[in-house]
Amino acid sequence: MSSVEVQAPLPPGIEVGARYTVEAPISSGAMGAVYRARDAQTDSDVAIKRLIDTQHAARFEIEARLLAHLRHPRVVRVTDYFQDATGQYLVMHLVEGTDLGVLLKRRGGGGLPLDDAIRHVSQACEALDYVHDQHIVHRDVKPQNLIDGTDGVVLVDFGIARELSEEDQGTVGIGTPRFMAPEVFAGGTVSARSDVFGLAATLWTLIAGKPPVYADPTKLSDLVPGVPEELEQTITAGLELIPERRVASVAAFARALGSPMRRQAGESLAISVERPYAPRTLMEGIVRAAAGVFEAAAASISLTDRTTDELVYQAAWGAGAREIVGVRLPPGAGIAGSVIAKCEAGAVHDCRTDPRFAAQIAAGTGYVPHTMAVVPLKRGDRAIGALSILDRRDGESYGADDLERAALFAELAVTALDADPGAFTSLGETRLGTPPSA
Repeated sequence: MSSVEVQAPLPPGIEVGARYTVEAPISSGAMGAVYRARDAQTDSDVAIKRLIDTQHAARFEIEARLLAHLRHPRVVRVTDYFQDATGQYLVMHLVEGTDLGVLLKRRGGGGLPLDDAIRHVSQACEALDYVHDQHIVHRDVKPQNLIDGTDGVVLVDFGIARELSEEDQGTVGIGTPRFMAPEVFAGGTVSARSDVFGLAATLWTLIAGKPPVYADPTKLSDLVPGVPEELEQTITAGLELIPERRVASVAAFARALGSPMRRQAGESLAISVERPYAPRTLMEGIVRAAAGVFEAAAASISLTDRTTDELVYQAAWGAGAREIVGVRLPPGAGIAGSVIAKCEAGAVHDCRTDPRFAAQIAAGTGYVPHTMAVVPLKRGDRAIGALSILDRRDGESYGADDLERAALFAELAVTALDADPGAFTSLGETRLGTPPSA
């Protein structure tokens, strides 16, 4: 087995990040420990998650920055990410309320009333539906990560998967036994259906008072007489061991429960300039799809302004999106500018040491990526812009295989932009022949 550097627990009273005073532990897992702390700047209590296994520092940072952009009333708000001499941290709002695991304990081993259990899980579906729309999987859905607050359930403490080296013989996902989908436990692909399994296991637990057992033929109605047949069928479909046979989405799971989700306002991670070169929905859809396909923490489209030859960032998704959209770079500047000038794709293993990297611009956006894949958006032999994909969420680097797929994606993106009847006739030009202001 490979050696793993694990951080020792934090003692109460220690100050981290020059503003947070640790008060008491809340929970601990294989990857991180969560503490209650006091924020001196806001004079409020917060929850801070500290990375325990330091061999996954890059992955922790990438996911922390991405989670900080989630905005939904049923999803815990991530407010800060920092690193100091004591470790790496993610700071979250401290949700006031009681987690569903504690509610179960108070029942003395029994489950909750059916209506209460379904209501809690339906509210969790609202949170997960938004999260999945942003191409993010929670990975650790269980009663303890669902807080029943003043306005209903709030989803907290996102899991971070841990990939072991080959000498560790496989890949193990971070999660909780009995709630972790079998494909995650076995090192397979993590998807939204993995969270559906955790949600179904959570509902079973809330009703029965204990979690289900993998492949156990025992029916929920055997444990809790009176469970409606339709409800049991829905939970069973959510607990299918083979992902393809499982309920496909949390929205479908909620509908099957007879408790359709309320679509609450959630903030998309995709944004664009006020007057983009093509319809906003199309531009933002492209960067959103690129981030999902390449499991990126951020993605952007930049186009050349035909009057100034500057590179203008038109749309972006994820970490740093608000800061980069609208930014103009001189011709040939940065990695994207270099790719456009050469009309040749590039994969950057370490952006921070690459001489082409526009470090000053990145520092200004507050997001400095580790790795990038950048491909030109081409019309014929001419590059008219670039698609940039930043930071794989597994912490690995982009490479040649990614560039081949990204080039095909970029080709499809240009075709879609040209084919859309609401798009401008030519990238970088309006129908009047004058580029709109960024």
